[in-house]
Amino acid sequence: ASSICVFYLPVSVPQLPSSSLNNYTSFKMKSVMIATLIGSAAAFAPSTQAPRSTALSAMGKPKLQYVKCISTDDLPAPGFATSGVAGGLAICIAVDPKGAVYALGDKCPPVNQPLSFGKVGDDGTIADPVLGTKFSLKTGEVVDWCPAGLGKLIGGIFDPVGVPTYPVKAKGKNVEVQVDVNYKANFEAEYWTGVLDAQGKANGKYY
Repeated sequence: ASSICVFYLPVSVPQLPSSSLNNYTSFKMKSVMIATLIGSAAAFAPSTQAPRSTALSAMGKPKLQYVKCISTDDLPAPGFATSGVAGGLAICIAVDPKGAVYALGDKCPPVNQPLSFGKVGDDGTIADPVLGTKFSLKTGEVVDWCPAGLGKLIGGIFDPVGVPTYPVKAKGKNVEVQVDVNYKANFEAEYWTGVLDAQGKANGKYY
């Protein structure tokens, strides 16, 4: 699904001095690198769990609606991004150099580091801060997959995968994102079904 960008930043949005932004970005980047190294082993482990059809996995129907993600006061300066949560989903709110605002999933394939730490380019993309992959702001599709260094080493193991995009709008003092508000509950139902089914049947019976 394509992202729908329906508003632009006001011209008067304050911007931090470049030195402050650079220091802040550097700090965030170092934190991401450490977290990536710690979590990479788990991230690379393949999933073998089959779909469940037992009682607890009865899923609710998708329900799309706009929900608050961040305050308009927390919108980043053009060329930067920030993180938020909408309907239990991690969201990256990105602002391109012209002031257009976009909403994407905040987990970069293949190792799920935050996309909101990335740099928003003037070419309509946002770049993964660690592996360098560029994703389209409008569609979330991969524009350049793990192009160099560590990215080439890790990215060569995986097929290119994009990130989800979401319609986004400003409403009052909030930035709202349209998401499936049942997604988190459905995901958790599937998780607990797996936990119970590992001990017996998820409907409370045993084999």
